[in-house]
Amino acid sequence: MITTVKYGELKNYINGEFIEHQGEFASVVSPIDGNLIAKVPLSSTQQLDNAVLKAKEAFAQWREITIKDRAQIFYKFKTLLEQNINELAEIVRDENGKTLEEAIASILKGIEVTEFACSIPQLTNGEVLEVSRGVECKLIKRPLGVVASITPFNFPLMVPLWTIPNAILLGNCMILKPSERVPVASGKIAELLKQAGLPDGVFNIVHGGSDIVEAICDHPDIAALSFVGSTKIAKIVYKRATSNNKRALCLGGAKNHLVVLPDANPDMTANNVAASMAGNAGQRCMAASVMVAVGDVDHIIEKLCIESKKFIPGDNLGPVITQESKLRIENYITEAERSGAKILLDGRNTVVAGKEKGFYVGPTVIDYVTPDMSVAKEEIFGPVLSIIRVNTLDEAIELENNSSYGNGAAIFTQSGGLANYFAERASAGMIGINVGVPVPREPFSFGGWNDSKFGVGDITGKSSIEFWTQPKKITTKWNPESRTGWMS
Repeated sequence: MITTVKYGELKNYINGEFIEHQGEFASVVSPIDGNLIAKVPLSSTQQLDNAVLKAKEAFAQWREITIKDRAQIFYKFKTLLEQNINELAEIVRDENGKTLEEAIASILKGIEVTEFACSIPQLTNGEVLEVSRGVECKLIKRPLGVVASITPFNFPLMVPLWTIPNAILLGNCMILKPSERVPVASGKIAELLKQAGLPDGVFNIVHGGSDIVEAICDHPDIAALSFVGSTKIAKIVYKRATSNNKRALCLGGAKNHLVVLPDANPDMTANNVAASMAGNAGQRCMAASVMVAVGDVDHIIEKLCIESKKFIPGDNLGPVITQESKLRIENYITEAERSGAKILLDGRNTVVAGKEKGFYVGPTVIDYVTPDMSVAKEEIFGPVLSIIRVNTLDEAIELENNSSYGNGAAIFTQSGGLANYFAERASAGMIGINVGVPVPREPFSFGGWNDSKFGVGDITGKSSIEFWTQPKKITTKWNPESRTGWMS
């Protein structure tokens, strides 16, 4: 047993218990300083089978509990999240590298989704209509059964909370497969759910790598899955899951364009674009990746560089997740420079005193990028902003539309007409007007377009209700004497 590592050897959580793992483990390294903080089980498919079996057994009782009673558990869970927010934030910081402020903000978003879940009983009260004389049709929503959530490294607690409250409150039982890079927070979720009164077997955690993801896609007793990660893997997961007649909603990567017009408020624009680029070390699918400068906006770019310098690695700018990520991001910057782009702010070769083994990239602003460069087309997932210059708003819209992704897009202007013109034509699921990170608040749902999402519906908000349930239609007639209407 490891005693010198902060979080020790982690365990799978099956049927309300943390299970000792007898097989292999992988190392969990903090990106802050490169230190080992935990060991995560590399589970076998047999362990997944056991978790699914227990979830299936629990489903028989869980689906019979009224939705209002299920909601009471999540009211308690929300309170427990709030009471334990500092401990949760410390875990998120340790395993992901976020600053404590960023970690708390991400947890608050997860709490907001949990709060929305508590309102679901008011949104799923069914529909009833007299469709013919003496004939009534009723629509009710029923859970799918055992479902799975496969979550990424960039938000260890928030993204699991995008799926757990809604899916489980709607009557499903869940298998969570967290990223093996950030597996610690999921165990705390399990503890708080049990403390809130969730019955054993309703929520389970199976740690592991790609083989567990594949097994989830193939498992005949898992009815649906959600996935958040890169577009490359999202496509693979979606195809594999749906080929096994499984419902799937898979969120991929992004290349978000922030269009800046000459009339934009300079201070607000510079502040928003810099924060969008550097917040969470750029490791979020809603981060600013490309700034499209329309006409003469040099005065805004100058302010943008000043604002970007305020993000200090090791202070209010955390590390990227791995050494490999750091090198990959720096290679993008070098390649752009070699291709003729101008580096206005260079974050390469960043070292933080006292954390020399951490994986830091400083804020980076690259001007005179052309659409054919890799930094203009590919998801970098780091604190790097590419600036592409165009002459007109229509050129900016065409540039945005040509991207294969479609998560978010934003425009900065003081013209309502131009803002609406852009919002109607941008090819993205989430649009910002003078907002650098246009993540919707509940009950509005999170979800992109194009190669940023595979599947129907969104992962949060009202549309998530449709994903995690199936409709049942009941037609009733009790009066045999009525012979009016074709349904007689």
